[in-house]
Amino acid sequence: LDNEKPAAVVDPVTTGHTVKTSNYGWDQSDKSVKIYITLTGVHQVPTENVQVHFTVRSFDLSVKNLSGKSYSMIVNNLLKPTSVEGSSKKVKTDTVLILCRKKVEKAGDYLAQVEKECYSYTKPSYDTETDASEGLMNILKKIYGEGDNDMKQIIDKVWV
Repeated sequence: LDNEKPAAVVDPVTTGHTVKTSNYGWDQSDKSVKIYITLTGVHQVPTENVQVHFTVRSFDLSVKNLSGKSYSMIVNNLLKPTSVEGSSKKVKTDTVLILCRKKVEKAGDYLAQVEKECYSYTKPSYDTETDASEGLMNILKKIYGEGDNDMKQIIDKVWV
């Protein structure tokens, strides 16, 4: 009996899979941006289970063991730089509030660079004088000219 090895100590598994959430609301003032993430029951988990890692242009929210699941939300490429030291989080009823303190006090129209790019595209003009196929070709030329390498490869595959 003396030569039996003790059983390995293993932490109990407390969470299932990780759910990536991208659903949020946001508001801002000249001094800060507030991001509201709704997670039912988040106010009932221990505060150490809700963590946010801030960088100058991003944040990473992690909620562990909420109804047997973990939740994650990462927002990269914030449009304006934020103060890591001045940023914080608050857990409210069914909501995590992330407060990103701005380095430069000024309000903007978008939270992240990708939002700005999505809304900045202009609609192509519709010309009733030209042939419809010519208009389509002009739109495709514009997309090809403004697209990244992946977009150009996709268009090249379609036309070959």
